[in-house]
Amino acid sequence: MSAVRHDSSYHFVSMADVAERAGVSQQTVSRVVNGQPNVSESTRRAVQKAMDELGFRPNFAGRSLRSGRYRSVGLCIYNITEFGNLSTLDGIMTAAREHGDAITMVEMGDNDPVSLERMTKRMLSLPVDAMIMSMSIKAEDFESFRPSPGFGTVLLTMYEHPHCTTVDSDQYGCSMLVMDHLFSHGHRQVRFVAGPSYSVDSNFRERGWRDALEVRGIDVAEPLRGDWTADSGYEAGATLVADKDMTAVYVANDQMALGVIAALEDAGRRVPEDVSVVGVDDSLSASVPHNRLTTVRFDLFSRGRRAFEQALLGTSPNYHIQQIRIAGTLVERQTVADLR
Repeated sequence: MSAVRHDSSYHFVSMADVAERAGVSQQTVSRVVNGQPNVSESTRRAVQKAMDELGFRPNFAGRSLRSGRYRSVGLCIYNITEFGNLSTLDGIMTAAREHGDAITMVEMGDNDPVSLERMTKRMLSLPVDAMIMSMSIKAEDFESFRPSPGFGTVLLTMYEHPHCTTVDSDQYGCSMLVMDHLFSHGHRQVRFVAGPSYSVDSNFRERGWRDALEVRGIDVAEPLRGDWTADSGYEAGATLVADKDMTAVYVANDQMALGVIAALEDAGRRVPEDVSVVGVDDSLSASVPHNRLTTVRFDLFSRGRRAFEQALLGTSPNYHIQQIRIAGTLVERQTVADLR
């Protein structure tokens, strides 16, 4: 039902109101609302006209009881403007549109605790069939969480979960791409500039960097750490200037990599002639002219699309959870050179 104004008061428009205006039974109105047959075209038009005039909206909850679906998927996300989230959201929204579904989005604040149980309870109170939870920070109850039966639950994270499908760009694999590329150019003394310690993405990138060095028997120097900004990258680069053994720097995102390059060049260290630098995310092309940074690009649109599709599939009783990792692509530009 919906609100309509008569004189100076409001009341909800019911099927009975529509039936009275159109001169038909409530059962006929119900058939029109639900697209059922056995209604003549003239009657259908009369009922539709009455609904339009009265401002009637079908009772969504009632329709969902008949169909078994709300035709909406819940999305919980932190900081929608963070790089990557908009592209992932584009993939989710596109998939929802193609399936004829809607997205009910809840954006969490930076100070809100990351709790899967808390978010599930909130989503279950909304008209949604499934839930996608973006986790740039690992949830406090990640290990103990159990999804609600029949409620498709997908986590956007690199961490594997025993009871939920997880979908993410391959943050560990991207480090293998970077390190193999640097090794192929003769580099062995490769330093790492990490993102914030709470970042899941940065932690997996660091793990890949460490493993790539250790499997080759190369000593691992402790990484420096930034906060994703170019200024923090500059500070790390200024520290690395004193490292005379270093020949390459792997940086956890492109913004910090830009800062590292600026600090090295300000100190007279040429990139790539003296030091090679590689970033991650390919985020600079829209803002930096003649972008020359070698980096890793992720298909974030596919990340969102696959998360949505798995969330719908997860409502089936025969669904088997999956751990989906989408490989990145190395984008070779001009900041890596052969070791002299």
